[in-house]
Amino acid sequence: MMRLLPYCAAALLALLGAMLAGIAIGETPVAPSVVLRVLANNLWDAGYPVDPIDAGIIWNYRLTRTLVAAACGAGLATCGVILQALLRNPLAEPYLLGLSAGASTGAVAVALLGLGGAALSMSGGAFIGALAAFGLVLLLSRASGAGGGNAQVILAGIAGSQLFSALTAFLITKSATAEQARGILFWLLGNLSGVRWPSVWLAVPVALLGLAVCLWHRRTLDAFTFGADSAASLGIPVRRSQLLLISCAALVTAVMVSIVGAIGFVGLVIPHALRLLLGTGHSRLLPASALGGALFLISADILSRTLIPGQVIPVGVVTALIGAPLFALILVSRRGRA
Repeated sequence: MMRLLPYCAAALLALLGAMLAGIAIGETPVAPSVVLRVLANNLWDAGYPVDPIDAGIIWNYRLTRTLVAAACGAGLATCGVILQALLRNPLAEPYLLGLSAGASTGAVAVALLGLGGAALSMSGGAFIGALAAFGLVLLLSRASGAGGGNAQVILAGIAGSQLFSALTAFLITKSATAEQARGILFWLLGNLSGVRWPSVWLAVPVALLGLAVCLWHRRTLDAFTFGADSAASLGIPVRRSQLLLISCAALVTAVMVSIVGAIGFVGLVIPHALRLLLGTGHSRLLPASALGGALFLISADILSRTLIPGQVIPVGVVTALIGAPLFALILVSRRGRA
């Protein structure tokens, strides 16, 4: 345990440093000392003299945005680890397997059509949509033969993703006003501009809960690395574990999508890169992936606000611009090792 303390301290410092940068850097730069004063005033009533405009920007806009970015990055990276372990497929992640597209469809259906009335929130609709998408992917991969192997799962995921994306576009075209359509389309590309404290109170606990559940089942995930039969031979309740962990991945994905839209490559690139560095043991891979996902999405959000002066780029566009070349480099490096 004592050997882990330096690593935990370094991880905490890296996360705090990235969050400080996420709050300080933006359209209007703010000095780190001002950020710390505002945080001290709001957390401990320190009474430092601070400009009210700076205080409002930091506490109500940038801090919430940075916290949600960290939670979403950690949650999506954790989901990538889960799906890659359970499916034994290095390309498995919420975006490629259609979970994000299904969650988007469910959230849009609730927002535009009012499905479920007051009893069903956007997050609830997104959860149902994510489960439906994953169920469709599994059915398609098994129906395609070859035992639903790696290629079949990915192809089924692409088909399911396209189907649910088409359903989302149909709902927007049929039911949304011009103003609603613009807002939803920008949100679908990954948008952190509208997050406030209610989003923080939803995203952060869900990300932590998802990580805690996965860490509790880290030995199970280790066993699934060698296949379901090997896991069963070790006494793992395969069906129950699969249902629990896939439901966890669907829930985390649904909540994050309902808040910020569909963001790709976080759950694909981060677990890949850290698996090359740390190996396949989930005791280390899970917390490292959560930290890497948080740092990655905070950095992408900073770039989304600063690449074009006076304009905010959807964060999903930035993650794709960064993630696609990184994934290509990982593929080339793996080929070189083969």
